[in-house]
Amino acid sequence: MFKTNYHIHTEFCDGKGSPEDLIKAAISRDFKIIGLSSHSMYPFASTWHIAPRDFSDYVTAVRNAAEKFKDQITVLCGFEADYVPFVTKPDFETYKSKSPDYLIGSVHYIFTENGRLAVDYSADKLKERIEQLFNGNSKKMIQEYFQLERKMLKEANFNIIGHPDLVRKNNEKLCMFNENDSWYREEIKITADEIKKAGVIAEINTGAIARGTMDDVHPSAEFLSLLRERNVPVTINTDCHSPEKIDCGYERALQAALKAGYSELAYIDRNNKIAFQKIC
Repeated sequence: MFKTNYHIHTEFCDGKGSPEDLIKAAISRDFKIIGLSSHSMYPFASTWHIAPRDFSDYVTAVRNAAEKFKDQITVLCGFEADYVPFVTKPDFETYKSKSPDYLIGSVHYIFTENGRLAVDYSADKLKERIEQLFNGNSKKMIQEYFQLERKMLKEANFNIIGHPDLVRKNNEKLCMFNENDSWYREEIKITADEIKKAGVIAEINTGAIARGTMDDVHPSAEFLSLLRERNVPVTINTDCHSPEKIDCGYERALQAALKAGYSELAYIDRNNKIAFQKIC
């Protein structure tokens, strides 16, 4: 098999390194196809998204670097696009002027009438915001997160769903919920149903391993098995934010796919078409 990776952040958002830096790192680790996918919330931004004024520079930098290294690696230009109801969504129509090769759709934010919460805050900040916005009710926050993912899957148009159980990221520290609880298992089951209906690829994301926040991939083994039962295609993405982490946890993700019963991985080729390669 050959290695691919479509979830890579650059200095245009909260990553470190230029597009060229990330591409060189990918070449050195034997990747054959990669996609750069800086955080975006077009036409808006927080401190960790591409600023609206920088979108053109980002696309130009990625396209130029892709051309420079085209004989060594295929490089696609994408975005990890946030879903915020009535504000922005990961949709090719929304990003039409940027001509992306692909889009990753992700939920990071939950908005309430009293403020917002990012599910991948630091553990201490997340605990504080759950107290402030949900009266300490972690279950309510988690259910809202999955509801937003399902709304995104129904309303938007993208290729890959990003870290579909991101709420697990801080659970080892905060003990917000038990993954064996029936209500939680029902949430991931009906979310897996919506992923299937949407016809998107689910990523096996190793970013939490790279950042030391969780010693596991997203999604969990049970969630991944649910996706396999529904024949949802998967791909391995490292969600890296620096060149040295470009392949962190890749083998862990591959083993997770095999354990769940997958025999092939999906990839997006240089013609922006989805194809598959055998892994066993």
